[in-house]
Amino acid sequence: MAREMVSKAVTWGLFAAWVANDLEELATMAGWTRAARPVFEERFPRVPETVWQRMELSQRDVGVAIGLMGAVMAAASADGARTGGRSPFFRSVLVGFGVHGVAHLAQSLAYRGYTPGVVTAPTVVIPYSVWAVRRLKAAGVGSGGAGATAAALALLPVTVVGVHALAHRINRPRGRRARAAA
Repeated sequence: MAREMVSKAVTWGLFAAWVANDLEELATMAGWTRAARPVFEERFPRVPETVWQRMELSQRDVGVAIGLMGAVMAAASADGARTGGRSPFFRSVLVGFGVHGVAHLAQSLAYRGYTPGVVTAPTVVIPYSVWAVRRLKAAGVGSGGAGATAAALALLPVTVVGVHALAHRINRPRGRRARAAA
């Protein structure tokens, strides 16, 4: 009996849903980090100034970080399409994407207001993730279970911090610009 393949809507849907979520983040994140800083400083007065400085993101930093994360999401979607959804990389990223949608909701609850990505989390990210996991299951492909969830929980923050750190490094002034900024 041949293994059933999931549709490209499932595998490339991951990238499409990510694009929708990250367009919201691209439009709002840089401004939100500037506006939210005083709120956080008041709520957490013992946090060092360097943390607040690193929290603020330029629009360029946001754009580069989103582009880098886009490469990860495109690679996961492509691997999912190549393997009919069976790729452990695709399944872990899919689960991580759904978990990240729940994290958006939790962040907004903790902040007690809007945070970037929260509009598309319950309208795109979470519904797509649940649908895709169900489509995988219907095709006889598990989402990876506890292993994929554990990998997603471990790798999601590492990946997010990594792309933001790399974006900051890419955008760091060099040469005369660096000397002029110093």
